[in-house]
Amino acid sequence: MRMNVVLTPVLLGLALAAAPLAAASAQGLGPDSDGKPMDITADELEVQNKACVSTWRGKAEALQGSARLRANVIRAVFATKPGASGGTGTGACGDLIRIEAEGDVYYVTSKDQRVRGDNGVYDASSETVTLTGDVVAVQGQNVLRGSRMVFNSTTGEGRMVGTATGRNAQGRPRGVFYPSKKNQTASK
Repeated sequence: MRMNVVLTPVLLGLALAAAPLAAASAQGLGPDSDGKPMDITADELEVQNKACVSTWRGKAEALQGSARLRANVIRAVFATKPGASGGTGTGACGDLIRIEAEGDVYYVTSKDQRVRGDNGVYDASSETVTLTGDVVAVQGQNVLRGSRMVFNSTTGEGRMVGTATGRNAQGRPRGVFYPSKKNQTASK
C-alpha cells in the first residue's frame, strides 16, 4: 500500500509533464497535421519538468495526422511559460519548440515520401525537418542521397547537401529520377 502512495505523485508528474504534447497540435509534423494531436510512444519515458523536456527511448515513434517520425530516441523540447516558478516545474511548460531524433531516424508522410538519416530535428517555429548523416529520400521510385537534408514539413520544399563539391567527387548529393508512368503511356 505504501508503494501506491509513492507511485501516485510520480504518475501524476509524468502525466502533467507530458501534457504539453497537446500544445504540439498547433504545429504540424507533416502536411496534414495542423490542429491534430501528436501521439508519441516508446519503450521508456523520462521527463525533466524544470527543463520542459520529455525523452522517449527505445523504438520511439511520433505520429501526427499521416506523418510519422521514428527513431531510437525522440526528445520533445517545450518552451517554459513566462513567470513559471521553480518548485517541481509541473505545468510550467508551453508550446513545442523542437523534436530531436537520434539513431535510425525515419520520417514518412502520406504523399509516399520517406526520408531516413542518422539524426534529425523538427523545428516547430519554421516547420522544418533537418536530417543528417547518411540521408536517403524516396518518393515512389525516385531516390535522393546526401549528408544533410532540410525541408519544410508543410510545403515539402527542401534542400539536400553533400560532404564534397566538384565534378566526380564522392559525397556530392545524388538523385535518380524516373519518368512518370503518365508520360510513358502518352508517348506510345
